Amino acid sequence: MRRRADRAPRGTVPRVRAAAGRPRKRGVDLSVDLGPLRLKNPIVAASGTFGYGTDFLPYLDLRDLGGFVTKGLSLLPRRGNAPPRTCETPSGMLNAIGLANVGVEAFLSEKLPALRDCGTAIIANVFGETQEEYVAVARRLNGAPGLAALELNLSCPNTEKGGLAFGVSPPVVRQVVAAVRRAAPDLPLIVKLTPNITDVAVAGSAAREGGADVLSLVNTFLGMAIDLETRRPVLDNVVGGLSGPAIKPLALYMVHRVYREVGLPVLGMGGISCAEDALEFMLAGSAAVQVGTLNFFDPTGSVRLVREIEAWCRSAGVRAVRDLTGTLRLPAGRPPAPCSG
Repeated sequence: MRRRADRAPRGTVPRVRAAAGRPRKRGVDLSVDLGPLRLKNPIVAASGTFGYGTDFLPYLDLRDLGGFVTKGLSLLPRRGNAPPRTCETPSGMLNAIGLANVGVEAFLSEKLPALRDCGTAIIANVFGETQEEYVAVARRLNGAPGLAALELNLSCPNTEKGGLAFGVSPPVVRQVVAAVRRAAPDLPLIVKLTPNITDVAVAGSAAREGGADVLSLVNTFLGMAIDLETRRPVLDNVVGGLSGPAIKPLALYMVHRVYREVGLPVLGMGGISCAEDALEFMLAGSAAVQVGTLNFFDPTGSVRLVREIEAWCRSAGVRAVRDLTGTLRLPAGRPPAPCSG
């Protein structure tokens, strides 16, 4: 059951004391700074869950979002993996879509023109199976009218080659990011990190050294589901990416770790389905958040979160939501560390 957002939440999100004096008449400032980007609010619809934006026009007004990230774009069109390629899991879902998309040329000629007056930040997600493909796609998108930024996907676990192979090696992360930075110098570069690595902060530092402006995390965790009756994997691809509320505690930890150790703005995600979830990510260090799985079961959910966050801030006396980023209150003298057992 969704928690209410018409009052300050109790428990995981600390209350912020309202300023003394007369009640404030001005509205809440929802704008946030994401590195070189200024977003009108902190809610960004996540890549792979929001199509090319126009898919959701029957359900919401794109102008109400801080931004959205397109489906991953490759040099050539991709059909993706064979079905079944999604399944529900306890508190989440597995997907093995395989990065199906129309390709960068069709995006530029058919999809992007329909979005030029959408009134929100359009972020193009980029991937490739080789460094050369990453570079070629980024070069084609550089300077495209209407694009606000690129998100470099180094973390998709659903292809035999590409994202996962690049994302788990920090030296390769640095190399690919630097190559894309040279190929697309005119757009802010967001680098999406894989959680399927021993130390995500090391990969984040490598991305920073390569020229990243912002880090987005986390992508999905590797997982699988089994059909006991048939004794076969549920997904044709066998392995998929786990998303949804089940991964939220893991994502919060990784966002907080990267925020404290890497020194770049963070675009956090992982199991966000209500205002309290989004605000917890901001306390952990996110400048803004991406909303993913929620879009599948509530097409209006992303816009709902904007309203809920505004209501929470008004109730808690928060004048500007960006003031919450990184304000988690840690126990004195006890820096966060993994449990030892």
